[in-house]
Amino acid sequence: MPFPEIPTRPRILVVTPEISGLPPEADTATGGIRAKAGGLADATASLVAGLVRRGADVHVALPNYRRLFHPDGGSLPDGSRVHLADDPLFHDRQQVYPRDPDEALHAALAFQREVIHRILPRVRPDLVHCNDWMSALVPAAARSQGIRSLFTLHNIHGREATLDRMGASGIDPRGFWQHLYFDRPPGTCEHARWHTPVQFMASGIFAADHVNTVSPGFLRELADGRHEGIAHGIRPEILAKLAAGRASGILNAPDPSYHPGSDPALEQRFTADRQARGKAANKAALQRELGLDEDPAAAIFFWPSRLDPVQKGPELLSDILHRTVSDYWHQPLQVVVVADGPHQECLNWITDAFSLQRRVAVRSFDERLARLAYAGSDFMLMPSRFEPCGLPQMIAPLYGCLPVVHATGGLRDTVRQLEVERSTGNGFRFEDADSKGLRWAIDQAMIFHVLPAAIRDREVRRIIRESRREFDPDRFTRGYAELYEVLLGRPLVDPAPPALAAPARAAAKRAKALLPRMTCRPQGSLLPPLLPRNPLPAV
Repeated sequence: MPFPEIPTRPRILVVTPEISGLPPEADTATGGIRAKAGGLADATASLVAGLVRRGADVHVALPNYRRLFHPDGGSLPDGSRVHLADDPLFHDRQQVYPRDPDEALHAALAFQREVIHRILPRVRPDLVHCNDWMSALVPAAARSQGIRSLFTLHNIHGREATLDRMGASGIDPRGFWQHLYFDRPPGTCEHARWHTPVQFMASGIFAADHVNTVSPGFLRELADGRHEGIAHGIRPEILAKLAAGRASGILNAPDPSYHPGSDPALEQRFTADRQARGKAANKAALQRELGLDEDPAAAIFFWPSRLDPVQKGPELLSDILHRTVSDYWHQPLQVVVVADGPHQECLNWITDAFSLQRRVAVRSFDERLARLAYAGSDFMLMPSRFEPCGLPQMIAPLYGCLPVVHATGGLRDTVRQLEVERSTGNGFRFEDADSKGLRWAIDQAMIFHVLPAAIRDREVRRIIRESRREFDPDRFTRGYAELYEVLLGRPLVDPAPPALAAPARAAAKRAKALLPRMTCRPQGSLLPPLLPRNPLPAV
């Protein structure tokens, strides 16, 4: 009598250098696991939680930031679905990424060494999902082991290293060098080892079975070559993946905790129907806490993104800050910044030099204060020079805070110009990434702000409702789940009806006990293998 088929779920390994939290269902004491530097942490946390809710077999690999996880230095158990990459470099870190570029490269290599040589063999995933350059070598190692991989670009920053540098960090690339992307034809093996750098981001794109960006618009921009200074090889490899039908854009989504009806950081919680009263209470609380003029009629513009002049464009705000506040002195206009970054000093100088403390407040990032600012502000500023996705422009309208953005990447995908006459759109966007464009968009927002209260209330209520549907985290999770299933050629969860699922699991358990070496993992795939490019010559 043949044994019954064993229903197994495919195993997914998510490799990430940061995550803002893990769900309790992750089968370990994960309450202390939180290592966040930016949107990658929030997106990964939301994805893992959504996949767990769907019943997928999800594992997570990340560095063991002991002090970040436990400030008292206590140890953290390594749970069955959370796999911590151990290296002394991670243990006492106070932040996710080192400031020194060489130390950051060393940290990325140490993380990938542990994933490639320890975590992959231990977890034996059916699919590995890697995120950004800090995990970009893993798809090549996965391909050499017959493991499907997805590589997600959250940004365009990239690094490079020679095979010798990898070896010095403990990575043995001999088994997967043919799947790496070299900066130029490698020549002899010895020459490549010492003199021909491997491009991390291009290697991740090249080796992965599928690549995705965190917005469809950013994928189009990369393919069109709109961004200067990106790592060599990214654009040609993106074009190759698009030609093969193996590239897509999946828009990120805010964490479900961003909800004005349940957010504990708010002075007064509210729904779309009660937004006017709720936002007025939160505006007053925000103004009191920051020492701003307590004026319910003031238009508050909130800056939530890190003050990084390379990407986020804070210099566009500083160029016009004094003049803009002065021009609207009697209307009036206030600016709230809750963010860290190198440009914070400049904004503080302008505020002090022109005695703008009652109209401008600059504070270091604080999660509670940022949430209160979303609820108490009227508009959100995000004039990024480039933006692979962005989350603030999706969070803000959930709180009735209308985004003012530069039309690029994910910002163009998610923000549409507000047209009051047609009752369409959800914010204000400008095309040219300069201070004049930002000032024009701020002026458009102020025109809206002085409309009759009934019209403003109608539009803000509509935008809150529409944003709740458009930026649904389930939509985000479903996009990745469907992509996983295409790559794997089978469903993520047991398709059996709930009434049959328990008996099926029991039968599977009995069969596994009888045949411990039996496996039902597929040997084939829906996708053909990629041809290696720029391989090292055989030794």
